[in-house]
Amino acid sequence: MVTKTEERELNQLENQVENGGGGVWEYLCLVRKLKVRRSEMVLKHGLSILNDPGKRSSLGPDEWTLYEQVAVAAMDCQSLAVAQNCIKVLQKKFPESKRVGKLEALLIEAKGMWEEAEKAYSILLEDNPLDQVIHKRKVAMAKAQGKPSLAIERLNKYLEVFMADHDAWRELAEIYVSLQMYKQAAFCYEELILSQPTLPLYHLAYADILYTIGGLENLIAARKYYAATIDLTGGKSTRALLGICLCGSAIAQLSRGRNKEDKDMAAPELQSLAATALEKEYKQKAPAKLNLLTSALRSLKMS
Repeated sequence: MVTKTEERELNQLENQVENGGGGVWEYLCLVRKLKVRRSEMVLKHGLSILNDPGKRSSLGPDEWTLYEQVAVAAMDCQSLAVAQNCIKVLQKKFPESKRVGKLEALLIEAKGMWEEAEKAYSILLEDNPLDQVIHKRKVAMAKAQGKPSLAIERLNKYLEVFMADHDAWRELAEIYVSLQMYKQAAFCYEELILSQPTLPLYHLAYADILYTIGGLENLIAARKYYAATIDLTGGKSTRALLGICLCGSAIAQLSRGRNKEDKDMAAPELQSLAATALEKEYKQKAPAKLNLLTSALRSLKMS
């Protein structure tokens, strides 16, 4: 994850490069180091170096790294002819390279030649069955072809081996949510919370899923995870504050006609605190929408 300091440094360097202040190579190196996606900028300024024989030769061995970086950026921008030219240069220099083989397979995928790309990736996996990038490309291809069930199957097989890959668990959860398979998505976020219990994003997503599933038990659990999100963010999660209000309202409706102990589960004091915090935040950050919020809270019988 890129820190705010790193992002600020990258943006400053990008502005400098765009305004002709130099530092193109340093910018390209920083993009590569931080693993961020600035494809249009990389393509534009990377080609400015590769097309200049003097600048290109001054890079030494890093010339080939730049060819690779520009090839990937070109595919991202659908400049497939540029990508193909870069890959041809790398093929000539490194004819037996598996790394260049990956670029060739990526280019085939970028052209939408799914069967050929599948074969190319399968050949690469025969040489290295634990190549995480290739496994993820196969998942991406399944999604691109509108085959979510195949993507789920491939992700599950991948996670049997790479159980600590948080991004893969989250990707799987999002596919399940898109298919309204909420219980399976909830399981994915449970795994993520167990591995990274201090990350509020996972608590919030899990709470959203529990609220969507519904039922008294799930609503009470959802409220707990919204509360955890508020705690982990220092009270700065507007979505979690609203989640507390929605859960409280839904629990109150489901508790009608029950004994007092069940009704107390709605925790009106907690709802009131969340509503007050929401109104305060809207007054400070979006006063024009305060009336809309007040109306929404009133519909939940909270204001």
